Amino acid sequence: MRVMAQMAMVMNLDKCIGCHTCSVTCKQAWTNRSGTEYVWFNNVETRPGQGYPRTYEDQERWRGGWTLNRRGRLALKGGGRFRKLLTIFANPKLPGIDDYYEPWTYDYENLTSAPLAEHTPVARPRSLISGENTKISWSANWDDDLGGAPDLARADPVLKNISDKVKFEFDRTFMFYLPRICEHCLNPSCVASCPSGALYKRSEDGIVLVDQDRCRGWRMCVSGCPYKKVYFNHRTGKAEKCTFCFPRVEVGIPTVCAETCVGRLRYIGLMLYDADKVLAAASTKDDQDLYEAQRGVFLDPHDPEVIHEAERAGIQRDWIEAAQRSPVYKLINTYRIALPLHPEYRTLPMVWYIPPLSPVVDVVRDTGHDAEDHGNLFAAIEALRIPVEYLAELFTAGDTAPVDAVLRRLAAMRSFMRDINLGREPREEIVAKVGMGAEDVYDMYRLLALAKYDERYVIPPAHAEQAHGLEELATECSLDYDGGPGMTGPFGEGSGGASPIAVENFRMLQHRQTSDTVAAPVHKESRVNLLNWDGKGRPDGLFPPRNEGS
Repeated sequence: MRVMAQMAMVMNLDKCIGCHTCSVTCKQAWTNRSGTEYVWFNNVETRPGQGYPRTYEDQERWRGGWTLNRRGRLALKGGGRFRKLLTIFANPKLPGIDDYYEPWTYDYENLTSAPLAEHTPVARPRSLISGENTKISWSANWDDDLGGAPDLARADPVLKNISDKVKFEFDRTFMFYLPRICEHCLNPSCVASCPSGALYKRSEDGIVLVDQDRCRGWRMCVSGCPYKKVYFNHRTGKAEKCTFCFPRVEVGIPTVCAETCVGRLRYIGLMLYDADKVLAAASTKDDQDLYEAQRGVFLDPHDPEVIHEAERAGIQRDWIEAAQRSPVYKLINTYRIALPLHPEYRTLPMVWYIPPLSPVVDVVRDTGHDAEDHGNLFAAIEALRIPVEYLAELFTAGDTAPVDAVLRRLAAMRSFMRDINLGREPREEIVAKVGMGAEDVYDMYRLLALAKYDERYVIPPAHAEQAHGLEELATECSLDYDGGPGMTGPFGEGSGGASPIAVENFRMLQHRQTSDTVAAPVHKESRVNLLNWDGKGRPDGLFPPRNEGS
């Protein structure tokens, strides 16, 4: 047993309202620079729909993720080292700008500078890439206003295997929102695809990052990622991706997307897993067994043997305690209501989802029956407007049994808690039908509906002894401004510049991130960091003030 720690996230799709607040705040924090106009580390897709970039789930076209070769061994779907060597200067398996969208702004100046005329001036859309007038025809979530419409929904790759189960008549149209970030997989194919070794998985928390100094812009990582969550910055010539907001996570603060989520649908916590089982789980022969195989990789943080092995592996005690309180572990392994996104890609993703149940109530109510009665709810699951088969194609490689079990647990919780809230005697036979106890259902209800901040986000901060290593990693991966750390190298516009030195340590970062003042820490101007001093002059604060009388 080789115990390792991994930061993970679970999203409750029943709560997502498609407001895109998570996307906008992530955009402002990480991808508001030149060259990243089309980049969305966090995006919200409408299902059914083609996704972002278009049809990214069609791996017969994009060749992302892993597959099993003839000998039953794990191999990259896009080809191994020899194939990559042959195509290193011409990688054809890449989405084009049309598959994403051509970002645009509006000619607002024309509104104020246009001369007096009979007609009101307009602000025409202009491309942020070419600067020319453009016609808007696609965006990061063009499916939103047309969710379930035949023209767009039929291009959804997930519908290929269940087209006969889905009706596109007006009264049968369904839609729900699917927020997506990088999966920070246990078996990341993007890392294995990179010829220069620029992508790496941090051993202390499992976050997958890009070393900007080592990146050579081959873009094999873009092809290798089946979720298409690695992007290419055409200005710097480097790959970029979601960082799981590691500067925030290191000081115990949730990611920007989770912090600003209006629906409070995101949960962040620590998972302990057996690294020795990852390869065997990813090599599981049947795609539909991959969900359970990955669950088998996770370790029980309450198990004394696991605790002992974790301490031997150097995992700190407070991290083990955080894993024991992790809401992610509860949702995945205790209550078993969270499912992975496309486990058939064999990357073992670490961003899981609770499938949506909400429309089932509408289905029952429209029949004139009690929409909260558990008997009616269980019977209606098979008649959901969101077909169970569709959810299964997303989360369990087409196996409907786990999805059906999750929906039944959620329906049982809803019916059981309704009796309690109405002052009636709760019926334990309801939860017994889904293999749960009354106390477990109540705890699950609290976590899903009423969980407080520190229950949704259980994030152990990094330790002082890790500060130096984490600081250097931050230097390599910082993407916060043009010309910033890591933005130099032999390729791209910023090549040839000097890399600045990381001067903010762990304690300083924690103080700045949690301070109530804008320019924290207070009186920072009176501090002198010797790493920034060139040895010349006498900076204020370096020496005690002189006594004028001496």
